[in-house]
Amino acid sequence: MSEVTVRTLAKLVGTPVEKLMEQLGEAGMTFDGPDQVVTPTEKMKLLGFLRRTHGKTETPAAEDAPRQITLKRRKVQELTVAAGKSKSTVNVEVRQKRTYVKRSDAPAQADAEREDAQRKLDESRSRQAAEEQAREDAERAHAEAEQRAEEARRQEEAEAAEAAALRAEAERVEAEAKAKADAIAARPPRTVDEDRISIRPKNPTILVDVKKRDEERRAAAAAAAPAPTPSAGPRPGKTAPRGGERERDDRGGRRFGSGPMHLSDSDRARRSSGKKKGVRGRGVEQARSGGGAHGFARPTAPVAREVAIGDNIVVSDLAQKLAIKGADVVKALFKMGVMATINQSIDHDTAVLVVEELGHTAVRAQENDAETALEAHTEVAGDRSPRPPVVTIMGHVDHGKTSLLDYIRRTKVASGEAGGITQHIGAYHVETAKGVVSFLDTPGHAAFTSMRARGAKLTDIVVLVVAADDGVMPQTIEAIQHARAAKVPLIVAVNKIDKSDANAERVKQELIQHDVVAEDFGGDVQVVPISAKTGQGVDDLLDAIILQSEFLELTAVFDARAAGVVVEASLDKGRGPVATVLVQQGTLNRGDYMVCGVHYGRVRALFDENGQQVQSAGPSIPVQVLGLSGVSSAGDDFVVVADERLAKEVAQQREAKARESRLGAQGAQRMEDIMAQMGQGDQQQLNLVIKADVQGSAEALREALTALSNDMIKINVIISGVGGITESDATRAAASKATIIGFNVRADASARKVIETGGLDLRYFSIIYDVIDQVKQVASGLLGMEIREEIIGTAEVRDVFRSSKFGAVAGSMVVEGVVRRNKPIRVLRDNTVIFEGELESLRRFKENVDEVRAGTECGIAVKQYNDVKPGDQIECFERIEVARTL
Repeated sequence: MSEVTVRTLAKLVGTPVEKLMEQLGEAGMTFDGPDQVVTPTEKMKLLGFLRRTHGKTETPAAEDAPRQITLKRRKVQELTVAAGKSKSTVNVEVRQKRTYVKRSDAPAQADAEREDAQRKLDESRSRQAAEEQAREDAERAHAEAEQRAEEARRQEEAEAAEAAALRAEAERVEAEAKAKADAIAARPPRTVDEDRISIRPKNPTILVDVKKRDEERRAAAAAAAPAPTPSAGPRPGKTAPRGGERERDDRGGRRFGSGPMHLSDSDRARRSSGKKKGVRGRGVEQARSGGGAHGFARPTAPVAREVAIGDNIVVSDLAQKLAIKGADVVKALFKMGVMATINQSIDHDTAVLVVEELGHTAVRAQENDAETALEAHTEVAGDRSPRPPVVTIMGHVDHGKTSLLDYIRRTKVASGEAGGITQHIGAYHVETAKGVVSFLDTPGHAAFTSMRARGAKLTDIVVLVVAADDGVMPQTIEAIQHARAAKVPLIVAVNKIDKSDANAERVKQELIQHDVVAEDFGGDVQVVPISAKTGQGVDDLLDAIILQSEFLELTAVFDARAAGVVVEASLDKGRGPVATVLVQQGTLNRGDYMVCGVHYGRVRALFDENGQQVQSAGPSIPVQVLGLSGVSSAGDDFVVVADERLAKEVAQQREAKARESRLGAQGAQRMEDIMAQMGQGDQQQLNLVIKADVQGSAEALREALTALSNDMIKINVIISGVGGITESDATRAAASKATIIGFNVRADASARKVIETGGLDLRYFSIIYDVIDQVKQVASGLLGMEIREEIIGTAEVRDVFRSSKFGAVAGSMVVEGVVRRNKPIRVLRDNTVIFEGELESLRRFKENVDEVRAGTECGIAVKQYNDVKPGDQIECFERIEVARTL
């Protein structure tokens, strides 16, 4: 156990260090400082003093001590059970409970222990019986599955054999028919009255046409033949043929056609083939060979198709468009080095390569019909009028950005933020004497890079707040880069000039290093010294903003459908999805239909930054919108449309494209990626579920925590969303063994039940750097300990002596550090390790010593090594455990 100091004890009991020092002094113990160690005896002495001070009598230790101690242990093992050819794994849980009782109480509890042991024995037997029954059921199910598989295999073999026999029979019949036809053709010409000679092999009936020699004679014979009447019976002297067939000649052919005379030869053949029950399988073979009326006709040449492919496509859908099996597409992907299942999605380029590999043509799918209609529907046209400027306040954390807005708005905003720092974008519009100005307040913490970048893109003017007593800091430089990337003008506000150590000139000189040159230094950037606390220079800053906006000539169309961008989004328990939007064109009215990213809805209510309802909002005015179908992503564009139908179509189409993109990112894996992952088997993984109050905070947390990953540990955010922690979030965290982080949100009752049942790690936070610090601690705990070797001393062998007890003894001089007994050593010769072991003896003259320091001679006997020589070096080292950190 580590030593406890006064400072550590004060932190554990939640008492200030000074107060604890006073209490120790009153208890009769004197300590020099808060870092002095407190022994257990002194702790008990302090406890007794505090009990006496509060009027509590001390109880003898024998009465306070517990009479019994119960230890519980739970061990889970996996048991592999053989079931036929396969193996199944059964979890076996062993629970142990031991109770240690004082001797005075042992006789009274002996009976209870015996009953408890008997009950545990009965429970163990019942569990074993249940496991045996489960094992037998698994074996029985496996045997039945194998039997069904064997029967299916036999049935398939029988069907294959039957199909082969049918094919052989068909080939034989065709060969016989061809031979007979050739024989008939080789006979000398003779006059026949029949139009067809019917050759009837066993299966099937094949009709061979005979060349008609005299068409005129045949036509005359057909005209002279008497037409049969329906009521006519058999002719005199003739027996009626069976089955309605006419008389046959001696060659086996029909003397007259059977069936109705008005049917054609093909119809008569089709009807007669259906009546013959004696010939088995005729219709099947005819259908297979393609000779029947409804038979399948194989294509004579490969069919090349044009396949429309979007940005992503599922493998099964691609197979359906190509009219081939999905396994063929998977095989083609595998040959290209892409491993994907039939239900996974592949990108456009991969799909094009597959289509071309299979001999087809790929074309780009035109799926933006709804987007095209939306663009044509929302074209902004009309007279443009001046609009208020949108100003973004940026800068380093704790440089006074929110305090400046606080003074301008005459409200207290920073005091309401956790930790006194802004953790999401705030949007306000202020009516000043200089005019209306819309402000966006961005966080200054390092984790909110994406928020600051988004704020710079939405703005017309960037006000960079720099503390006069702190100067240019990392987030200040980042804000300058964002402003340049967005190509917006910059105004520098040097804050905190009321402090004694303020130096505005130093701030200007530091800004020059980043190509930000003040006007009084010959540049084009306005630098205004202000004090957000006293209000000094704030009016000058507003004048600079209005001047810059007039120079930009900001205009917008007011009389049009509104369009803009989402600044922030959250999920309110009572109001549903809430989106803070900034109107950029047109006027947003209550009751409008709008589409926002992948969500749509009707505007049910509009609120300003003070929580007051408004009926409309014009350009450059931020408002909160209620009525969307879901929580939008910060940075999404919104557009007002005429009806709900178009909004729904656009939202659904965007959702489908987003889903395809997600499937494409998660779907197919290339062999190179799999081989790269195989080499990362030792990498630990920490799964996280992040739920935050607003979309921007969730995005910043996900990016900041994912960036902590390295070669030893990977931080994987499996869920990142807005709103309270629900039961589904807790269930997903339990399935993936993830840590749940709630940022300004809480878990509901059902989620807490799942968390308690599964023993999940749930942590609540309100300040972002607390989240990052604790995740670092959790990740460092997963990394475990690292064993390092530290060289503590080196000795040089001057001479070697022989001892009957120890063998070779090295007379050495310690040249560096210290050599300690019972520490491992290495023997080096020419700076090469030739032996590694431990010291057997360490002596100074004739006395055994524990250590020898540098500059001192000693005798060293190396255990089980006698080949030491003068000039060798003996290196003494120790192994220490060091906790791995990120």
